[in-house]
Amino acid sequence: MKKLEKFKFRFTNRFSVLLFSISLLSLSLFYSCSANIFSVDDDVKMGQELNQQISADQKQFPVLKGHQDVKDYVSGLGKYVLENSSAIQYKTIFPYKFEIIHDDSTINAFCIPGGYIYVYTGLIKFLDNEAALIGVIGHEIAHAERRHMTQRLTSYYGVSVILSLVLGGNPSQLGEIAANLFVGLGFLANSRADEEEADNYSIKYLTGTKYYPGAISFFFDKIREEQRKKGTTPSDLEGLLMTHPLPDDRIKNVNSKLKKINPKPKPTEGLFTEKYQQMKSKLP
Repeated sequence: MKKLEKFKFRFTNRFSVLLFSISLLSLSLFYSCSANIFSVDDDVKMGQELNQQISADQKQFPVLKGHQDVKDYVSGLGKYVLENSSAIQYKTIFPYKFEIIHDDSTINAFCIPGGYIYVYTGLIKFLDNEAALIGVIGHEIAHAERRHMTQRLTSYYGVSVILSLVLGGNPSQLGEIAANLFVGLGFLANSRADEEEADNYSIKYLTGTKYYPGAISFFFDKIREEQRKKGTTPSDLEGLLMTHPLPDDRIKNVNSKLKKINPKPKPTEGLFTEKYQQMKSKLP
């Protein structure tokens, strides 16, 4: 009987080690394929939690008060992309909300899971036309649709969190992740691969609309223009380039994609510059 018990103990231990080894191997392959352990519902829940935190933190994220016409304008651009692109997969699942953060010193926009997109007044004032802004909004929608943030979380938190989530051993884990997500804004930083993919999808979303599909390139041109003027990267662009790196390869990729599709309207059309300048004049 004792021998049988020893055998069972050894077998159980060996089986556990084997199972754990298989899990490690599977997860390493999982990460190499940009996999995501979080479900689409998890993206929605995490986005809701983060949005509540952002709304409550008016010091770090001073959401624009009043100016409903400007808010409606920016939301309208986001809704236009959602309504006019069949390539957007989660438009009926993600809540998709567009907010303006009143901070002229920050030229940036960011997206959290579930389609919550935030645009800084600094970015709106930095850009010259409506097409450029909708190109950026399309880029941020792509981050939500491609689920880039929860992919990064999958890679960062590793095996222990994956197993606890899968086995249900720590039901509050999603809340903890959400609570820690914005420490130092670390998880807002996108990889070059994420940025390139978001650029490609911005082009895809705008193809067939009234806007120039490569409108994101106007944003690139404006950044490069500022860098040439100042001889270096201006301080108000440093945060942007930390979270949205802009290497030459990214610019070449967009130009290459545009050459292949022969975009219409042309880059000199569908800019809606006058309308955009009128909206900018209403900002505080």
